[in-house]
Amino acid sequence: MKQPSPEKTETGADGREIDVEAVLRGDHAAFEQLVRQESPRLFRLILRFVRDDEEARNVMQETFLQAFKRLHTFRRESKLTTWLYAIGINQARAAVRKKRRYTTLEEQDIERLQPAFAQGMYVDRYEAWNPQQVAERSERSRLVHEAIEQLPDTYRTVVVLRDLEGLSTAEAAAVLEISEGAVRVRLHRARQALRALLDKYFR
Repeated sequence: MKQPSPEKTETGADGREIDVEAVLRGDHAAFEQLVRQESPRLFRLILRFVRDDEEARNVMQETFLQAFKRLHTFRRESKLTTWLYAIGINQARAAVRKKRRYTTLEEQDIERLQPAFAQGMYVDRYEAWNPQQVAERSERSRLVHEAIEQLPDTYRTVVVLRDLEGLSTAEAAAVLEISEGAVRVRLHRARQALRALLDKYFR
């Protein structure tokens, strides 16, 4: 079966076309355009993790530097921008681990924070819960973000991508290089953990 030809262009965050072929050839002008177009969104995404403007700028610069050095490793299994965001997230997570301010939860803690079942029904009253709806209220934002920072990396990242940045399940799966099913499971468990952590504040 004939394989589909790789996309030569893709739409950037600002709606303009990115010349993927030129970027992959190492064309400096094309790469500079990629930097201009994707910097605002990439900076915002990185800032979600590092929570410091200067640190976010440093991580973003390192992300573009690493991306340029590793252009030859791009396998076209996702969009170029998705690949770029994946590098940025990995750089941001590494920066956070170096300056961890909060004690993060372990996997067994996430399990403990899931709703309890008995005879196929929730023991406690269950309501769908989205952390973004709470985080939009400025007086509660700090508590929500502190709770998010307590989550293990795998859960925190999926919350940032899906609930805070608004990526689709498919986009988040591509960035994290996991299945869409895994994204849904992690997101569900992360939301339940956050709900348990924050319930005492928002009742």
